[in-house]
Amino acid sequence: MEDSFLLFAAVGFLAQLVDGALGMAYGIISSTVLLTAGVTPAAASASAHAAEVFTTAASAGSHAWHRNVNWKTLGWLAPAGAVGGIIGAYVLTSFDGATLRPLVAAYLCLMGVYVLFRAVWGLPQAREHRPAALVPLGAVGGTLDAIGGGGWGPVVTTALIGSGGAPREVIGTVNTAEFIVTVAISAAFLTALLTGHWDDAGALVDHAWAVGGLILGGVLAAPLAGYVTRIIPARQLMFLVGLLISVLGAFQVWRLI
Repeated sequence: MEDSFLLFAAVGFLAQLVDGALGMAYGIISSTVLLTAGVTPAAASASAHAAEVFTTAASAGSHAWHRNVNWKTLGWLAPAGAVGGIIGAYVLTSFDGATLRPLVAAYLCLMGVYVLFRAVWGLPQAREHRPAALVPLGAVGGTLDAIGGGGWGPVVTTALIGSGGAPREVIGTVNTAEFIVTVAISAAFLTALLTGHWDDAGALVDHAWAVGGLILGGVLAAPLAGYVTRIIPARQLMFLVGLLISVLGAFQVWRLI
């Protein structure tokens, strides 16, 4: 169990470094590694989000301190993401994990390819976004985040930057909103657990060491995110993230086949 704890602490540390630098990838990297280790989709998503409650809190505080947050955008994005996350958690806990595993694996592959595409072709900038675009984007991002165990950052960050948002402000706002979305998703999983709606919830107990490792590693890495952003070009780091997610997602598909 100690080896498992240290392994997931390392995963959480590296995932948070990437997430802090790009505004994405902690949830997807963590949940993909958990899926590779044999955890069911629902348990993987719940575990990743339990860890993210702590890591996103640290990240949100840092971005708020450094004035990277557009509070007007946050006010529209976060509530929509929270509602979408609750819906996604309900869907994920309502179906058998074996049935959802191929869908989640395919989703991770697609997200990896999308991030790679954005890294190769670059990202335009910079304009203000309207509530009519922010609300549906937040809802979709929150739903996919809950179902895939991650995806809020890749969906929302890349969409906002790709449509003209200032990268620093977008990353800070999306990371801060992610804390609210993560709390909502975790509360939905907890409600499903307490009401008996979630049949395979017992799997969480079997992976408590993994969750603890993800939390410790993520919290330790959160203060280093700014330094990583300074020394590694964002486009190169995004390419590495997309490549990693694609490879891990493809491995999941290969195992299923």
